[in-house]
Amino acid sequence: MEKYDVLVVGSGSGMLVAATAVANGKKTALVEYGAMGGTCINRGCVPSKMLIYPADVVATIREAEELGISATVNRIDFKKIMERMHQLVQGDVGRQTVAVEADPSIKWYKSIGEFVADYTIKVSNEMIKADKVFIVSGARPSVPPIKGLDKVDYFTSDTVLALEEQPKSMIIIGGGYIAAEYGHFFSALGTKVTILQRSPRLLPEEEPEISGLLKEELTQRMEVYTNIEAVEANQKNGIKTVVGENRETGEKTEFPAEALLVATGRVSNADLLKPEKTGVEVDDRGFIKVNEYLETRKKNIYAFGDAIGKQMFKHVANYESQVAWHNAMSDHKIKIDYTAAPHAVFTHPQIASVGLKESEARRQGFKILVGRAFFKDTAQGAAMGGPKGFVKVIVEQKTGRVLGGHIIGPHASMLIQEIIDAMAVGERNFVPIIRGLHIHPAMTEVVQMAFANLHEA
Repeated sequence: MEKYDVLVVGSGSGMLVAATAVANGKKTALVEYGAMGGTCINRGCVPSKMLIYPADVVATIREAEELGISATVNRIDFKKIMERMHQLVQGDVGRQTVAVEADPSIKWYKSIGEFVADYTIKVSNEMIKADKVFIVSGARPSVPPIKGLDKVDYFTSDTVLALEEQPKSMIIIGGGYIAAEYGHFFSALGTKVTILQRSPRLLPEEEPEISGLLKEELTQRMEVYTNIEAVEANQKNGIKTVVGENRETGEKTEFPAEALLVATGRVSNADLLKPEKTGVEVDDRGFIKVNEYLETRKKNIYAFGDAIGKQMFKHVANYESQVAWHNAMSDHKIKIDYTAAPHAVFTHPQIASVGLKESEARRQGFKILVGRAFFKDTAQGAAMGGPKGFVKVIVEQKTGRVLGGHIIGPHASMLIQEIIDAMAVGERNFVPIIRGLHIHPAMTEVVQMAFANLHEA
């Protein structure tokens, strides 16, 4: 049995812990059965954004008519778009792989690991043990038990990246982040897209106004059905057909398409590791249970990232890696704080959010002020043709503390940063946003305007 100071399971944000361990002279083991870099670089945020940016360019060209510019998209080279994405991914993965394999301070075990005893994991035919264990095993696409789906050739967010030819039509089952982003990508490139969402709203985790505007905008380019449960799927002569049942009326409708993408959430990979054999508990969804210090029930075993199912975003996992490492190596522990943990959805229009929604703030007993401002009411918004979109902010009435911010519109993923910063440092109130000079005319003014429009709601 090989003994290590630190064992890391998973090479996504887990590599931040592994690299820090090596830098601190720790004998380190890494268990990763897939490609180096985890979900983000191989199957998630990086490759998907490499695809979505060309879609944004196409959307801009097609909307230019409103600005007095007559432009057309003459040809879309789907194969080139996919090849460009793969080249970037392979380059990054290749560089990480070479770096890890060349470092004698870390050993990479390239197989699925399974815990067999306390702090002990079996990888292939080798047994390894460590003083400190970090489980960063990630998650995988969830596939619902739809009748006949197992006999249909369908894609998930993992496998859709292998497409070599653009489908003429596509059904997307699901209405969350992945469905919204890939719906934008394929529809912008000319694929006829149909989204089937079982919830009454697209992106049900966002503010209702944002979900409503997103659906309004997306339905101009694709078919979007909410409250539709996919209950059956079949395939004939290369055409996939999904039977959708209206959850209110029970009426069933058939939706045919050349391709089918299942985007119905993600499930934990923890089941592959058998964590219970090392004293680690999982919740009823299969995600690893941790406390506010990212400690599992077993002393000296920590978990973070998608493995714990809290906030499944790369930037959050990177932050969690810092907290987990600190707590593993220090007597003075710090609590994880998701108060200002943001996310963005790179659909069209973009969406970004941080903190509490209005309903959550009320449910938690806050007396609040709500402010809104619309892109079209700013000088830069007018210059851009008055895009639909708005900023919504929630503030604690007594203290001015910023509780949440929600944006839908151009560059939402960048505009949200000012709100994030206000929530993360100092008094955490909105005074710096109001007092800080904002360039005029610039789109950042829409954020300042939202805080200037605060009122009791």
